[in-house]
Amino acid sequence: MDKTKDTPHIVRVKDFRIDSDYSSWFSEIILRYRSAQVKATFRVNEEKLRFNWSIGRDLVMRKAEERWGSGVVEQLSFDLQNTFPHESGFSSRNLWRMKQWYLFFSTPEALEKLPRLVAELQQANANPNIKLPQTVAEIDGEKVFPIILGMVGWGQQSDIISKCSSIDEALFYLKQCIVEGLSRTALNQCIKSRLYENYGKALTNFKKFLPETQCKLAQEITKDNYDFGFVTMPKGYDEKRLEDALEQNITRFLLELGTGFAFVGRQKEFIVNGRSRRIDMLFYHIRLKAYVVVELKVRPFEPEFAGKLNYYVSAVDELLKGPDDNPTIGLLICSDKDETEVRWAFRGVSTPMGVASFDNVNTMDDTALLPSAEELQARVRMVEESLNNK
Repeated sequence: MDKTKDTPHIVRVKDFRIDSDYSSWFSEIILRYRSAQVKATFRVNEEKLRFNWSIGRDLVMRKAEERWGSGVVEQLSFDLQNTFPHESGFSSRNLWRMKQWYLFFSTPEALEKLPRLVAELQQANANPNIKLPQTVAEIDGEKVFPIILGMVGWGQQSDIISKCSSIDEALFYLKQCIVEGLSRTALNQCIKSRLYENYGKALTNFKKFLPETQCKLAQEITKDNYDFGFVTMPKGYDEKRLEDALEQNITRFLLELGTGFAFVGRQKEFIVNGRSRRIDMLFYHIRLKAYVVVELKVRPFEPEFAGKLNYYVSAVDELLKGPDDNPTIGLLICSDKDETEVRWAFRGVSTPMGVASFDNVNTMDDTALLPSAEELQARVRMVEESLNNK
């Protein structure tokens, strides 16, 4: 078998002169092809979802259960799987979900609010490679299928309608899937952490210090409360141990913060007049184009916390912020907060910052976090075996 057929290789072509124009043209072709790939993916997804919508509509409009009996969905599932044995998605559960999906998004409320979502996406310019289509399209002459739904996979659609209790909540998660490109796993984590309820709800002073466009985005990337249920701490833990746990689970912490955050470092040091200062955690937000200083407190909010965070934000602006970066923002995450105290504390600061809380940290005794005697012995054996094999 000739394996070279699938292996990229260089071919020397006679009578060819490469120059900058050719390289530019070739780069343009690559971008054009990748754009076509994206559009093709969405086109296929749209057609599949259009079909699912039509099945859901038929089950409702034909009053299938009244006409053919309560077992009609199970029979239809059997017939479709028998006719298309190599296709997936025809389980009775999936067919019931198609009906639920149609009922969820064909209501007057949903069809009224879907155009607003389209307008928001156009304003956000979520993906320049994708042209947002009309809000509804025809199926057999009936203008009922919301095309915007075709931009989100069926798995995400299914989870949204089964776990969201209102049209507003469902549209919120649809927008997150489109703008942030959420996978199904990421979507479910957002739903579990109640992103809809907490989204953009941190107490902030952004309106005072940021331009309108940046202020809106900065507000959107903050939450009122952060779910730290992915870490386990000993009782009476301090900030350092919480930082340790968050750094060890940085992927999960980034997911909880939201998309767009890049981790710069922990205990970031800077020297002022010979004195060392350290920032708890420093991030950079890609869409905001700004550094984000995160300070952690395992106690309820105190006014002096705002002053310290204000100092750190100013230091990052002076020492790290580049000419193309937007103003640095600060985010204080503490165990609890009082809105009045936070608002009053904001009066004494000169930088954009927000205050949020966290909860759901798992706690247990220190001894429970230590490895058992058996685990220690097993680790010793592994080390000894490793040394003997050298």
